[in-house]
Amino acid sequence: MSIVSIRGPVLAGALIAALPLSAGAQDYPSDRDVTLVVQSSAGGGSDIFARTVASHLAKLDLIDRQLLVENRPGGSGTVAYAYTAGQAGNPYVLQTIASSFFTTPLLGQSPVGPDDFTPVAAIAVDPYVLAVNADSDYRTLDDLIAAKSITTGTTGVVNDQTILGALLSKETGLEIRPVPFDGSGEEMSAVLGGHIDALFGNPSEILPQIESGELRALAVSTPERLAPLPDVPTFQELGHDIAHSQMRAIVMPADVPDEALSFWRNTLKQLANSDLWRDDYLRRYNLEPAFLEGEELDAEFTKLTASFEEQMRAAGLIQ
Repeated sequence: MSIVSIRGPVLAGALIAALPLSAGAQDYPSDRDVTLVVQSSAGGGSDIFARTVASHLAKLDLIDRQLLVENRPGGSGTVAYAYTAGQAGNPYVLQTIASSFFTTPLLGQSPVGPDDFTPVAAIAVDPYVLAVNADSDYRTLDDLIAAKSITTGTTGVVNDQTILGALLSKETGLEIRPVPFDGSGEEMSAVLGGHIDALFGNPSEILPQIESGELRALAVSTPERLAPLPDVPTFQELGHDIAHSQMRAIVMPADVPDEALSFWRNTLKQLANSDLWRDDYLRRYNLEPAFLEGEELDAEFTKLTASFEEQMRAAGLIQ
């Protein structure tokens, strides 16, 4: 079974020269810090994922040098993806990905696509929660649908949030007008400030605001209810055929040395199998465990591209 579900199971800027491994490949990466590029601004799910990976690797002594998180938001992820793709052969750059990794190239709005990267590993699956400002009049999903037209936030031209919005619109007839932001932090400020009506957020991004009473959760995108939100129904419970989760994965530039790729796959596997990762990330933010690498992850990327294209065509987002 695939680790991502969409209506059912599925899963340029200035560029620096590539840096080779040191003479003693066994020392990698002890001779130099490694950068983990994030395609969105600080505070969102991808940023939390990246910073948790970096801190946990250090706590578990799985890497001798620092993993430095670098946010490069903009262009629905294209700024970061173009930067990292331009590092071909450089083993000291990693990259987080989001749905924009697949959708922006399908829109013809990115100079690079999945084929310009080396898949390293997927290590978690992140669901979505539809939430509104707790002071709004929307107390249920039916209340939201009855409004007939709403605004939602999105951190890209087309991403998981716009796909979910398009599916909800198709299911219910609700007009959903997405407002783009550079990151989830800005999106959160907008819904809390009353500038947009709703957002689709990962639990890691919005659970604190739900628990504090600032946001009201209306529905979750998983087939079953989420443990920290036992009173919040799923879309499917409410009669809408919608199920969708985000894959949390890391890639590297193309043509990196095999030694570096093996190092990161083995290291991330150890991280994914650790109690620290399970307790302080998966359980804390209510993600599902997952680990994919090699040909299996390559196949998942191909499947995701095809699935996003199918859903985008069905939603009328591309022709």
